[in-house]
Amino acid sequence: MYATSEATYSFAKKFSHYKDFYIKHNDLYFSKLGFGTFKKEPYREENYDFDYKEALKSAILGGINVIDTAINYRYQQSEKEIGEVLRFLFESGEAKRDELIVCSKGGFIPLDFPFPKNPYEWIADNIINKGFANKEDIELDQHCMTTPFLKASLDKSLENLSLKCIDIYFLHNPEMQLQRLGTKKFLKQLKDIFALFEEAAFMGKIRNYGIAVWNAFTYDESNSEYINLQSVYDAAREAGGENHRFKYIQLPFNIAKTESYRVKNQKMADGNYCTLLEAANKLNVGVIGSSSLFQMHLFRKSFKAEVGYLLNEDMRLKSDIELALQFARSTRGILTSLFSSKTPLHVKSNLNIAHVNAANVSKYNLLYRL
Repeated sequence: MYATSEATYSFAKKFSHYKDFYIKHNDLYFSKLGFGTFKKEPYREENYDFDYKEALKSAILGGINVIDTAINYRYQQSEKEIGEVLRFLFESGEAKRDELIVCSKGGFIPLDFPFPKNPYEWIADNIINKGFANKEDIELDQHCMTTPFLKASLDKSLENLSLKCIDIYFLHNPEMQLQRLGTKKFLKQLKDIFALFEEAAFMGKIRNYGIAVWNAFTYDESNSEYINLQSVYDAAREAGGENHRFKYIQLPFNIAKTESYRVKNQKMADGNYCTLLEAANKLNVGVIGSSSLFQMHLFRKSFKAEVGYLLNEDMRLKSDIELALQFARSTRGILTSLFSSKTPLHVKSNLNIAHVNAANVSKYNLLYRL
C-alpha cells in the first residue's frame, strides 16, 4: 500500500473548510504543512525523554498527510515511533495508508538507541564487516552512500515504519561526499544510486525518490558542495529513462533562509540561470521545505510589525511561529513545509494557518523588501 491520488484527495476533502491547504503534485494531494521528526543534537539524552507519537496522531487527525523522517533521526527512534502511530491509526480505522505521504531518507549511519558505547565498533559490525561499505566510503564517521549500504538502510526503514512501501525516499545530504569524490565521480555514483532506487520502485519498496540537502542547491556554483539540479535530473534520466521516478527534492526554506526563491544560481540545459524553485518547476520536481522554523532560531527576537500585517491580514494568527509557517506555506513552488512538535497543543496551534488564506503574491513579495 502507498499514497494514491484518490485517497489523498478524499483525505483533503474531509478538511474542505481549510483554506489553500492542499496542493496537487504528481497526482497526489499534499497538505501544505508536513510533520517532521528531526531533533538537533541527537547525542543529548533528553532527546529520548519524549516522543512524537501523540503529536503525530494529532497532526494526522487534524489534516496533515505528509510525514517526514530519516533512519538516523534519534538513532532510528523517530521511524519506530511513526510506525507505532501508523499501526494504531490503521487498526483503529482513524486513518488509511493510502491517504498518507510518508517520506524517509538514507545516507547517514543510523546507529541504534540506546547509543552504543563504542560507535566505531557498531560501524564495523553493522556496515564494514557485512560488506556494505569500506572504511574509506564513510565520510566523517557518519555518512555513507554505497548502494549496498543504502539498500540495507531502505529495508531497515521499511521495518521500522511497519510499511511495505515508502512514498518518497530521499538520498540524505549527498553533498557530504562531493568534495571527496569530485563532481564527475559524484554524478556517476548518483546514477548508480538512482538505478538502485529505480529497482526498489519496481519491487514496490518505494514509489518515488529524490535527494534532501541543506545548502547544496542554494550555494554559489563555486562552492565545493554546490549541486546543480539539472545535472542530478540528468543522472536520474540516465538511470531510469524518461519514466524515471526522481520526482522530489527537500531543502530548508524559511523566512530567514530564502535563497531558493530569490537567487538565480541554477544553470539549466539551455544555458540560462534561474532560482532553485524555478528550476524544479521546469523539471516537474516537487519541493518539500524543511526547517520551516529554522530549529526555532527565528524567534530570538520578535518579528517586525510589517511581517504580521502582510501575512496576517484578518488577524487570526496569534504568534510569530504561526506567521513563520504562514510565510513558508505561502511560497510558490513549495509543496509542503515541515515542522516538528512534541505536543498536540502545539500542532493544533500551528494548524491555525489552515483557517486563513495563503498570503497573496504581491504582499508576499513585499516581505523581501523589509
